[in-house]
Amino acid sequence: MSVDTQGTDLVQLVALLGAAVIAVPISKRLGLGTVLGYLAAGLVIGPYGLKLFTDPQSILHVAELGVVLFLFIIGLEMRPSRLWSLRGEIFGLGLAQVVACSALLTGLGIVAGFPPAVAFIAGMGFVLSSTAIVMQILEERGDTATPPGQRVISILLLEDLAIVPMLAIVALLGTHGSDGEAQSRWISILIALASLAALIAAGRWLLNPMFRILANVQAREVMTAAALLVVLGAALAMQIGGLSMAMGAFLAGVLLSESSFRHQLEADIEPFRGILLGLFFLSVGMSLDLGVIARHWQMIAIGVVAYMALKAAGIYVVARVLKADHAEAMARAAMLAQGGEFAFVLYAAATAGGVFTGEVNAMLTATVIISMALTPMAVLSLKWLLPPATPEQIEEDFDGAGGRVLMIGFGRFGQISAQFLLAEGVDVTAIDSDAEMIRAASRFGFKVYFGDGTRLDVLHAAGIERAQIVAICTDKPEVTDKIVELIQSEFPFVQLYVRAYDRGHTLRLLKKGVTYQMRETLESAFTFGASALEGLGVAPERIESISESLRSRDAARLAAQQAGGLLSAGRDLFVTKAFKPEPEPLTVPKREAKALNKEAETATAEPVD
Repeated sequence: MSVDTQGTDLVQLVALLGAAVIAVPISKRLGLGTVLGYLAAGLVIGPYGLKLFTDPQSILHVAELGVVLFLFIIGLEMRPSRLWSLRGEIFGLGLAQVVACSALLTGLGIVAGFPPAVAFIAGMGFVLSSTAIVMQILEERGDTATPPGQRVISILLLEDLAIVPMLAIVALLGTHGSDGEAQSRWISILIALASLAALIAAGRWLLNPMFRILANVQAREVMTAAALLVVLGAALAMQIGGLSMAMGAFLAGVLLSESSFRHQLEADIEPFRGILLGLFFLSVGMSLDLGVIARHWQMIAIGVVAYMALKAAGIYVVARVLKADHAEAMARAAMLAQGGEFAFVLYAAATAGGVFTGEVNAMLTATVIISMALTPMAVLSLKWLLPPATPEQIEEDFDGAGGRVLMIGFGRFGQISAQFLLAEGVDVTAIDSDAEMIRAASRFGFKVYFGDGTRLDVLHAAGIERAQIVAICTDKPEVTDKIVELIQSEFPFVQLYVRAYDRGHTLRLLKKGVTYQMRETLESAFTFGASALEGLGVAPERIESISESLRSRDAARLAAQQAGGLLSAGRDLFVTKAFKPEPEPLTVPKREAKALNKEAETATAEPVD
């Protein structure tokens, strides 16, 4: 390789990293997510922007490994028993959505004037949602493990499976169906089944023994290489069989999900997954042909709106028919309304088979890419389209309320605190505004009343006039402060025992003059630290000494912060290094020590610098 070529490669590498570093934080700050930032960055540095790259397809082929690694990590979280429990969603919900949306989008293509074969393949390419984009959005929202998120993953798995028969249909539509070609298709099906069987057999009987041997070698880089070998080998096996590479990686993850090496594998793969997935989105942005958009912008714009709207409508209807509520159906429609990366494969096969012209392929590819770019904004728009979730309400009934202690908030903190009071026979009236929490508490024999502690009428109904102590155990500091201010204004003589969120909240409560406050993690942290020292073999007397010293330091630091009004006050009291023992005499001498002879005076003299 020449020096000039090396310099060009380095410029392109720096451009890729620089575009991502600049665009992604801006997109994230604007609330648009990371995907849109990557797509925009790819468009800017691609052949239709700054022209730093002229062949985005070559990058796309490498970047697809990001999707492969992503699906492997998802597979590691999906144990076989869990996957089996989702079989209804995969082959019921997923199949229903694919069939319904295929019919709708094919009909739209025919109405638009496409021949039936072209309309069918164009619609089928759009039916297959982008696994990479949807999974990234689910991960950013923290919804991957939730029931709605699991249903979306089930649909994506079915769509990954659907690419195989779709490619077979494209091959059929692009040929004249000779006997030799029919025989070739049957051979392809047998190869696919053999590849799948070989992968399952290897995962069941070879992978765990292999990782056990490599673990004994104790070479971290070899374990990382083995993890990549498993993922890419599974993807290659599926590709040879004509199946989805992502499906192969997912299946390998599932087969290793119950392995004792699962967490190590996930840690080894994660860095590669993040970089390559970002590279995938960059390359998709580069692939957007602005020349085609300029020539056919009206048709592409109509196609994007029509395809996304009709597919979203189909997804919503299927979701509602299968008992999803309105909010989940809307979220699913917004998330899955785009076309996906499998459309590129399907459209390329249709072009090679003579079903599509090159111009139609470019138009449909542009339509899919634009729909992928619009997906983060469609998901973001749900904040305005859907009303904010309202907590479940149950009837307020305070019959029998009015104990010596009124406890507001009956979560984990309140439940444990109430044990002490109930053990002594103290009558406790507990109120909470979470209906599910009340139902859960009732299953353990607690009587908890439904009510909002920030409302004066609720406090009256709960019998606050008869309470000696009000224990405020709510977990949000702003709600706690509101309750404290209300009670101090209306019931100034009641004792307030308050759960504090952190040190800053503690200082605010002390300023308000509550009877007692306790940081929610203070005592558990002291106990945890002391137990850790005990586990290290530290003597109990030393642990007790350290605990007492830390408590006195914390109290002194809190007093300094309260007096100075600054969290930075008393910083010198914070322990950042080991205690130095400073022994002191048991009794302080009443007069200064004096040497009894010349030798003692010399021995005890201070050294001269």
